[in-house]
Amino acid sequence: MADPSSYRPRPGDIPDTPGVYRFRDEHRRVIYVGKAKSLRQRLANYFQDLVNLHPRTRTMVTTAASVEWTVVSTEVEALQLEYSWIKEYDPRFNVKYRDDKSYPYLAVTMNEEFPRVQVMRGHKKKGVRYFGPYAHAWAIRDTVDLMLRVFPVRTCSAGVFKNASRTGRPCLLGYIGKCSAPCVGRISPEDHRELAEEFCDFMAGRTGTYLRRLERQMMEAAEEMEYERAARLRDDVGALKKAMEKNAVVLADATDADLIAVAEDELEAAVQIFHVRGGRVRGQRGWVTDKVEEVTTGALVEHALQQLYGEETGDAVPKEVLVPALPEPVDPVQEWLTTRRGSNVSLRIPQRGDKKALMETVQRNAQQALALHKTKRASDLTTRSRALEEIAEALDLDSAPLRIECYDISHLQGDDVVASMVVFEDGLQRKSEYRRFQIKGFAGQDDVRSMHEVITRRFRRYLAEKEKTGEWTEGSGADGALADGDTALTSPDAITRGLEEDVVDGSLKDDDGRPKKFAYPPQLVVVDGGRPQVAAARRALDELGIDDIAVCGLAKRLEEVWVPNEEDPVVLPRTSEGLYLLQRVRDEAHRFAITYQRTKRAKRFRSSPLDDVPGLGETRKQALIKHFGSVKKLRSATIEQIQEVPGIGRKTAETIAVALLRAAPAAPAVNTATGEIIEDEEPDTTGGSSGEPVTAGAPDERRGQET
Repeated sequence: MADPSSYRPRPGDIPDTPGVYRFRDEHRRVIYVGKAKSLRQRLANYFQDLVNLHPRTRTMVTTAASVEWTVVSTEVEALQLEYSWIKEYDPRFNVKYRDDKSYPYLAVTMNEEFPRVQVMRGHKKKGVRYFGPYAHAWAIRDTVDLMLRVFPVRTCSAGVFKNASRTGRPCLLGYIGKCSAPCVGRISPEDHRELAEEFCDFMAGRTGTYLRRLERQMMEAAEEMEYERAARLRDDVGALKKAMEKNAVVLADATDADLIAVAEDELEAAVQIFHVRGGRVRGQRGWVTDKVEEVTTGALVEHALQQLYGEETGDAVPKEVLVPALPEPVDPVQEWLTTRRGSNVSLRIPQRGDKKALMETVQRNAQQALALHKTKRASDLTTRSRALEEIAEALDLDSAPLRIECYDISHLQGDDVVASMVVFEDGLQRKSEYRRFQIKGFAGQDDVRSMHEVITRRFRRYLAEKEKTGEWTEGSGADGALADGDTALTSPDAITRGLEEDVVDGSLKDDDGRPKKFAYPPQLVVVDGGRPQVAAARRALDELGIDDIAVCGLAKRLEEVWVPNEEDPVVLPRTSEGLYLLQRVRDEAHRFAITYQRTKRAKRFRSSPLDDVPGLGETRKQALIKHFGSVKKLRSATIEQIQEVPGIGRKTAETIAVALLRAAPAAPAVNTATGEIIEDEEPDTTGGSSGEPVTAGAPDERRGQET
């Protein structure tokens, strides 16, 4: 725990201007980002008597080791920079709204030649029009099914569309009149795009024009005694009205607005948003956050606005945003929203009438969401805390292991040896920091040597990162002395080679404060195995001079917890939450390692001698296999015969012939029932459709020996 006075800047050094500030911990990781109208006054509030601070603010300033700031011209610039840094650094002490699901949108892909209506989740794409979000995907599909009678826009996938174009036959929706069948040329691209634009207009709330037009056409058809056409138009009008009834009118003036409500207590807050377009509720979503700092309702609203509109522009930002409390100050936020939209945005608290009544409904939803979240979270939060405390007590640790790393080795009878590293923080998975390794120090099956290599490589990278940031000096281990076998750390080239050898999973960044490769040490290292694996992990850390990280192993047979230099394991009760957490960590490491190992194995089984021919792409490889039927026949072909394949010249043919001669022939397949060798054509191993390669001992037959 750091003393805030140890890094407190002198008041005269802090500018009395608008700006954004960052608190960093001892590992240079950004843990909090804030903005201020006056940096001097705002930062002074953090460096007062700890007794006067909010408990979470007190935790933040004692976790931090330094503070820095950036001066900007206006409060609007400060708001924009704060949002950018929060997105970039993901500080642990900032308000972060957790959304437990990805809300579905109704999307129209206007960026395609034939726009498609579909349900979409995740990040928004350029050129696609979105409507929503909705609470349930089935609600979107029900609405679209009704509207396809009037707007028969394409809804099929690219594969179905391409297949229908090839065969000249539309899908079922084309036959029953719910698709205009552009795949077979029943409608031109221009007319289909106009149909899609009309669909978008209707979804955007401009419904009266289409209803009146259909009703007029229905009356004209009846007057001309075209009763069947009039009946179809009548059904179309009914379908549109039924679709509109799914979104009841809540604001009579056809307002476009977003209503944001907040329900909070001392520890957490829930935010609910209703999206109203054309006076109708078109979507709903909600978030929950821990109040990791002392924050007002207005500040919670400001954070919600940042998350809601930080990536939006144009009409995605409505003309009116109704909130329960205004941010302080409100002018920069309102100016920022106006900039995002491109025209004036009204940010206010509803005082009377329909809008206030609707805000009360949104507020009730927020209160119910908070109550439901607390019911679901209470046991989970308590359980995780108890599990970490039990682990600390069982392993005699000074404090609960807030960061746990677990390692597992996986191979297939000594082939494709790989390792995994998974990370749990506060008892929860931290998938962005998962890593995976290829074992390159030796060949064959040796889990103990593999574990030693992986731990060594991981913590060499940790020490390299410490050296880069100045936390560790060259030639020093964790205790200040050069460790045996640590000469690689004194050689920049050796360090670089070690860094490049590792295969890492996820996006890596090297700048200070961002997620790094291996920059943050765990409090506990867990290995999948017993005493030998634990001893190997401990030896690797000792060789690097690291003595402040605990190590344990979890053996599968009896679920015993092994610790270094102990003859007997630690046996946790079967009902122990600590044992359950260790099992989850171990099983996740095993799953991650097995997944990577199977990927490598599948890639190796799909390999072909043609893969080693330089400049030979997939198209020409497929052409060769199609022409000769198999690699075996290709191997026996002459250079002149190989040249007969389109796109293959003499030089390429000679290169192919040499590569096939050098490649060892594949092992013969064996009939496992009779034991006889199967003399058959070699299979297509280039990924074509001629079948899977036949090898002795299929992967599924040996899967039980994976470790």
